[in-house]
Amino acid sequence: FSPSEARARLEASAWIESAHVERRLPGTIIVRIKERRAFAIWQREGQFSIIDREGRVMQSDNLGAFGPLPLVVGLGANAAAAGIIDLLRAQPSLSGRIEAAVRVSERRWNLRLMGGADILLPEGHEAAAITRLVEIHARERLLDRPLAAVDMRLPDRLVVRMNPSPSAVTPPINPTQVRSTRG
Repeated sequence: FSPSEARARLEASAWIESAHVERRLPGTIIVRIKERRAFAIWQREGQFSIIDREGRVMQSDNLGAFGPLPLVVGLGANAAAAGIIDLLRAQPSLSGRIEAAVRVSERRWNLRLMGGADILLPEGHEAAAITRLVEIHARERLLDRPLAAVDMRLPDRLVVRMNPSPSAVTPPINPTQVRSTRG
């Protein structure tokens, strides 16, 4: 029995962050495992995966077994997910309206609202934009209106595009109903 080989095999599992394997003679083996925790659902190229806080893929099937998790979409969204999700969790009045955080060109975020509208956030200034959006919504009930998009990328202005037809909203993405095509 090789403790180092056993540790390597355990750490090869997507669910194990770290393992400690110790052999105590004459016949005892002690194993300590630190599990990864499901943090978000990541969608890219039509595929859905469960990721941990660091963005590492843990599982790509049976997504409904994890309960409600935030959805991040796009190339590079897995690696940057923790920052935007933490910002949104700090603003419960906004986070409950968010369907997905969409990574744009691996550098900035759009927030897709449940009704289909997009909030375009500025690169590197997401926290200030989210705080400003929450303040404007508290005063003006902005997010209760039939919006198509709210562009917050310019620091000195807010550009709002109204939805011409409130009934023509984008259908929501429901990752729990998506089945993996992996065989």
